Amino acid sequence: NAESWGFPLQMVRLCSSCQERKAVVKRPKTREPICRECFFNAFEDEVHNTIVSNHLFKRGEKVGICASGGKDSTVLGHVLHLLNMKYDYGLDLFLLSVDEGITGYRDDSLDSVKRNQQTYGLPLKLVSYKELYGWTMDEIVREIGLKNNCTFCGVFRRQALDRGAMVVSADKIVTGHNADDIAETVLMNILRGDFARLQRCVDIVTGREGAIPRCKPFKYTYEKEIVMYAYFKKLDYFSTECVYSPNAYRGYAREFLKDLESVRASGIIDIIHSAEHFHVDVNVKMPTMGKCTRCNYISSNKFCKACVLLEGLSKGQAKLAVGHTRKQKQLIGADFRNERT
Repeated sequence: NAESWGFPLQMVRLCSSCQERKAVVKRPKTREPICRECFFNAFEDEVHNTIVSNHLFKRGEKVGICASGGKDSTVLGHVLHLLNMKYDYGLDLFLLSVDEGITGYRDDSLDSVKRNQQTYGLPLKLVSYKELYGWTMDEIVREIGLKNNCTFCGVFRRQALDRGAMVVSADKIVTGHNADDIAETVLMNILRGDFARLQRCVDIVTGREGAIPRCKPFKYTYEKEIVMYAYFKKLDYFSTECVYSPNAYRGYAREFLKDLESVRASGIIDIIHSAEHFHVDVNVKMPTMGKCTRCNYISSNKFCKACVLLEGLSKGQAKLAVGHTRKQKQLIGADFRNERT
């Protein structure tokens, strides 16, 4: 309902922050009534404090804002552009977008990105799956169906962002991953028993061992507050869900998290703080990072996941490519044995 999302209250109440203006929303994170101006200030101040306290940037760095056209990346672009000017971060900002090749979805959302580019006067770097991998997501889904398609897209997208950032010599990338996203990832890694990812999924900066570090300024920002900020600021964003994502495994974690939040507002942050204190036993074997022998991208195996997936597509055995390492070795076959030696 409207109140659970923090939208206008039925009873007239004063803002709990300034005690002067009429409260127009109830903050999802604190359940406190607040006016529009105080909400904007609180939202921006919290993001600024996250950036400063975690030392996310250094003056003079070139930072790519991952821009999909959705609410998270649109609000991220707006707020980071605002804070960069307000607090004189001294950052060289640009927008970084990926065209996955999803007809009726990504082409429309990229129109929103291009409009925001004009609004903020930021450069835009656009890379595409077709250009990098020779496949679009539409073509991949026709090949493999709707099962595991998010695996392909996630792997390809992460690498595409890095490659786009490297082309323009970026120092860092910022993504719009919010508190809800991170809490969902914690739950998914627990359910999968993925200790390696569980240890690092709550890090506010990832990819330090790779080519381009990635920062998450929205790590402690609730998704509902991002929606409210975009709504009251009247930002230009694309709100349609990806046509290929309804069957994604993440959806189960998302539904559980929404149920938890409805009875405990701090549930999302509690999960993140708990995960920040996870410690993996020193005797547990963790993967070591190296380079893919084919494309030279960072990988804990001889071949990076993107190369394995592309091999599966080219051989018409894409389902093997998303399986266990043993099946992937079987898929690559002689190539794997030769490059291993």
